[in-house]
Amino acid sequence: MQALKGFKDILPDESPTWQWVEATARSVFHRFGFGEIKVPILEKTELFARSIGEATDIVEKEMYTFIDRNGEQITMRPEGTASVLRAFIEHNLQARQPLTKLYTIGPMFRHERPQKGRLRQFHQMSVEAIGSDHPRLDAEIIAMAWQLLAELGLSASLQINSLGCPACRPAYRQALLDFLAARQDKVCDDCKRRSATNPLRVLDCKSAHCQEQYQGAPMILDHLCAGCAEHFAAVKSSLDQLGIPYGVNGFMVRGLDYYTRTTFELLTNALGAQSAVGAGGRYDGLIEQLGGPKLPGIGFAMGMERLTLLLEQQNGGATPSQGIDCFVAALGDAALERAFSLLHALRGKGVKAAMDLEGKSLKSQMKQADRLQARYTLILGEEELAKGEAMLRDMATKAQENISMSADNAAMATTILTKIHPEQK
Repeated sequence: MQALKGFKDILPDESPTWQWVEATARSVFHRFGFGEIKVPILEKTELFARSIGEATDIVEKEMYTFIDRNGEQITMRPEGTASVLRAFIEHNLQARQPLTKLYTIGPMFRHERPQKGRLRQFHQMSVEAIGSDHPRLDAEIIAMAWQLLAELGLSASLQINSLGCPACRPAYRQALLDFLAARQDKVCDDCKRRSATNPLRVLDCKSAHCQEQYQGAPMILDHLCAGCAEHFAAVKSSLDQLGIPYGVNGFMVRGLDYYTRTTFELLTNALGAQSAVGAGGRYDGLIEQLGGPKLPGIGFAMGMERLTLLLEQQNGGATPSQGIDCFVAALGDAALERAFSLLHALRGKGVKAAMDLEGKSLKSQMKQADRLQARYTLILGEEELAKGEAMLRDMATKAQENISMSADNAAMATTILTKIHPEQK
């Protein structure tokens, strides 16, 4: 038996990197005032059709949708924003504070062609700030994404755009339709279909041939109303103030229908065609569209698979130490009995500890300690027991120190803890 195509096991030697990325993200998000929300994997299909847009590739082609036993149409979430906003509306979270900041981390599902950094089950951080349309909030959200990448030791380039608002987008839509009308016989079938349903999406086509046809297409930045132009100028000014470099990409439209005004992508050239490591934007009309209050919002998502791939490629997979604090090497039955109790006491003191429960040869146990990347090894044999001491070996420097054995395991564990973590004295 093998996993389904596009679904991947995350193995124990990979998990520490994932845990570190999540812990770093939570640390950054909490510093910016965001709280974690956990939302269901399954939602009513209508939620995603109304939020993402029925004419998008996600809704038309990629969602895992089925009829449950009650005859209701259910979908496995393809992205996080819609579920977080549904929860925001359902639980009346706007009553708690004027600006609500939420994030969620978990698996998402899209039935698309698996490729490097993109699977059918993928993991995503989804960040949402609801209740303000101030351009400084846009810059703050982008700054938080930038800060997260910096703390992970990753680099990317930032591109931004404005998609306007319901007041100025119709004029641009008509200008784009006029431009596309003369090229209908030269583009792919998807672009022909999108021209009739959602013309902005043709600019996101991945076909090199289609992109050639769109050279010289009108840019939405040239059709912004005064309010949107002022908003975008203020976002750029705020990013300049924070010292965050960016480029303006007037053809960036993103793949979801709900975006308005500011959109952005964080790009890398290390993942082939899948260049976006994070992306987001403003969705000021979405909450009302889902049956909630008329509140503005902005957010972004980052893919965990892409972040871990970047860590592997850019930093050689380097993350904080994934090893253990102490390996207890015991020789002889009496030493094994004592070591087993001491191991439990060490773990109770917060020490990452392990031992060979079978008591193999010292050479074999030292090899185990190396494989586990142990910082220290405590060697305990019959001779050491008789002397009332044990040998603590620093696995990096090879320095060894005899320490007195206390009859009380908790006291002994405290002594060892102060040796391997002197900062906790």
